[in-house]
Amino acid sequence: MPPVVTAGRSNQTTGSRFGFATPKSWEAGARLTGKNDAMSDPTNTIRIAFVQSCWHRDLVDRCHDGFLDRLPETSLRDATIERHEVPGAFEIPLYALDLARSGQVDAIVAAGLVVDGGIYRHEFVADAVISGLMRVQLDTGVPVLSSVLTPHQFHEHDAHHQFFDGHLYGKGAEAADACAAVLASRLGIEARAMV
Repeated sequence: MPPVVTAGRSNQTTGSRFGFATPKSWEAGARLTGKNDAMSDPTNTIRIAFVQSCWHRDLVDRCHDGFLDRLPETSLRDATIERHEVPGAFEIPLYALDLARSGQVDAIVAAGLVVDGGIYRHEFVADAVISGLMRVQLDTGVPVLSSVLTPHQFHEHDAHHQFFDGHLYGKGAEAADACAAVLASRLGIEARAMV
């Protein structure tokens, strides 16, 4: 299982041909060239931030579990995972922006559960979160993957709890697969741009 840390280390950034800062692990030495690629070279550790909301923590934790359980089966098996918690899903985009601008992470995975509490339309919150996460990745060039879910109906009873327990676990595994694919693709783009 990949190491999970709560405090990041300094990781300088370098400019890219595409106009965004890229983490140190994406420098020329991190090109995808057979066995010496950044996904398997321990000197170029990939750092992933997993940012999750604390509302419905027991369910959102299952997304984190699914992510960590699947990661060893991907090209990111040696990645370092930093877990970050925020109060609710609405706070995830700003936190993700701070992480992306820090240059200390190669990718960010966001996880949360936005439910209809009967007081306001939860779709507005969900839209703000997803739009914010998209803006973070477009503005910084750091991939942001979302496992922030908005169920049509969610009630605090055993049947829904059991369903979403398994569903969020599966979404965590899907996020790990997507993260591996996105980072491999982006590293390939950077490698071709540096040639």
